[in-house]
Amino acid sequence: MSLDNSKDNISGILPVKKPEGWTSFDVIAKLRGVLRIKRLGHSGTLDPMATGVLPVFVGRATKACDIIPDRRKVYTAGFQLGVSTDTLDSTGKTLKTSDKAVARADLECAKSSFVGDIMQVPPMYSAIKVNGKKLYELARAGKEIEREPRAVHIDSIDIIEYDEASRRGVMKVDCEKGTYIRSVISDIGEKLGCGGMMTSLERSYSGGVDIK
Repeated sequence: MSLDNSKDNISGILPVKKPEGWTSFDVIAKLRGVLRIKRLGHSGTLDPMATGVLPVFVGRATKACDIIPDRRKVYTAGFQLGVSTDTLDSTGKTLKTSDKAVARADLECAKSSFVGDIMQVPPMYSAIKVNGKKLYELARAGKEIEREPRAVHIDSIDIIEYDEASRRGVMKVDCEKGTYIRSVISDIGEKLGCGGMMTSLERSYSGGVDIK
């Protein structure tokens, strides 16, 4: 980040480790007060429950928000199989449950179907706009609309931990911009015939910025 004596000339990329409970907009609003500058933007929205890397673009750098060449994102996500919710994560309303047992071998086989170039239906609880309305605004109003599947790319899905008794685990997902991890977990759960939800999420890499 470059600084001089004028606040109007503060420019650069400020890596932020977003805490749980904050929206990406909360981070921007806080930094506006700290830096005393209005021209701020971020690359890649994180849900309030998510933590981790949020690159914030300051001043003239805001022009680069949507054109950075590094589209790679890396996430570590907790998951629970056997539970489906309206938000696809543990903050939502439970829609259905299943007692179906899932062996680790079955999980490994199912997740392999979601590696590479795939089509993904965006979740209703997302910031995507349809006819000028954000999907999460419609969802909160009790409305669900048909969403067109979008092409996304996932380089790898690694199951880091998995307990067959509780059907809880942790996975690492290396993907490109635009991939919804909640949807990945839900889709894997549906393929297994039991459903699934995300229980935690940390982004460890985004647009050239590593959490280290």
